[in-house]
Formats: sequence, C-alpha cells, structure tokens
Amino acid sequence: MANSTISTASIDSEKIYLVYMNTQLTELMRLITNLIRTGTISAVDKENWLCRVKTGDLETNWINWLTLRAGNSRTWWKPSVGEQVLLLSLGGHLDTAFALPAIYSDACPPPSDSEEGCVTLFPDGARFEYEPETGQLAISGIKSIRIDAADSIDLNTEKLSINASQTHISSEMVITGSVKQSGGAMSSNGVVVDSHKHGGVKAGSDTSGGPQ
Repeated sequence: MANSTISTASIDSEKIYLVYMNTQLTELMRLITNLIRTGTISAVDKENWLCRVKTGDLETNWINWLTLRAGNSRTWWKPSVGEQVLLLSLGGHLDTAFALPAIYSDACPPPSDSEEGCVTLFPDGARFEYEPETGQLAISGIKSIRIDAADSIDLNTEKLSINASQTHISSEMVITGSVKQSGGAMSSNGVVVDSHKHGGVKAGSDTSGGPQ
C-alpha cells in the first residue's frame, strides 16, 4: 500500500513538472516569436515621435521608431499610416519594441526598378532621383526651391540654361565676358537700349545728347 502511494505521488509530481515545463516552453516560444515581427503603422504621434504598430491580431502601445541619426546631427522622416515596418522587441515584449522602417508592400511598392539609382518619391508627387547610368540628378514635381547661404553659392559647369517666364535678380551684377541678347527689347533705367534715340546730334566731333 505504501509503495502504491509513493508511486502515485511520483506520477503526480511528474505531471506537475511536465505541465510547468510545457508552460515555460510555450512562454519562451512566444517571446522568441515576438523578438522580430513585421507589422504596419496604425497611428503616428509626431509631437512625441511615437507610433503604434499592428502585427497580426495584436497592436502595440505607443513606441519609438528608429531613425538614421539622433545626436548632434539629426534626421526627421516620420513613418506614415499603412507603412510596413519591422518590430524589434527587447526580450520579446512588444511594449519594449522599436519600429524599424520600412518594407515595401503591395500598397506602397518601390518607386523605381533602377539597377543602381536612388529615388525618393513624396506623397505630393515630388520626385528626387539620381541615375548613375546617365549621371543625371533629376528633381521634379516640386513647387519651389529655396537655398539660404550666408557667404556664397558657386555653380561650376560647362553650360547653364535657365528656362523661365521671368527671371529676377536683386543685386549688383558683374559680368566677365561678352553678352548677347535677342528675341526682345533690352531696357535700362526705363530706356530701351537697342532702339532709343539721342537728341542734340550735330555733325563733326560734337557729342550727342543723352538717350531718350
């Protein structure tokens, strides 16, 4: 009878141990699974630099997204809702996760299939592209460009072409080299340079009057 009691107790202990180990293994597998997951941005708090990510049936709390630089030099490019990201969870806990942008998806496919090019496409249609095959840097779809330089701006090239309805220059100008003008009148201080008249014209060595 005593041996039967010891045997039953031993079996019960083994069952308890197996249940415990199974529970621990299940929790360990859950943590391992959560270490790295994919998900999509479900909300963004740009004031506090936080986002929420939906992954499967789960959604994270407000977590940080990773950026290129965040020290003396800093970059800012917030993720957008619907953007696919990688979740990196410390210890497998989603409340300690970081969102690492980004992964292409059917909703947000690549903006190019260039072999070596670099392309950035913005929501308003603006496009920045450098294509090594042609050596061209192309910027399109933007409304304006503003450059503020305290000292100087140097443009060094073989040929500079400007195609615009109007060109305004508000400064003193020094031109070294010849100037050719065609296709319209050239005016200086209200006087059309290429068609004005001079008064007080006399024969001989006298000087004419000023332009009219």
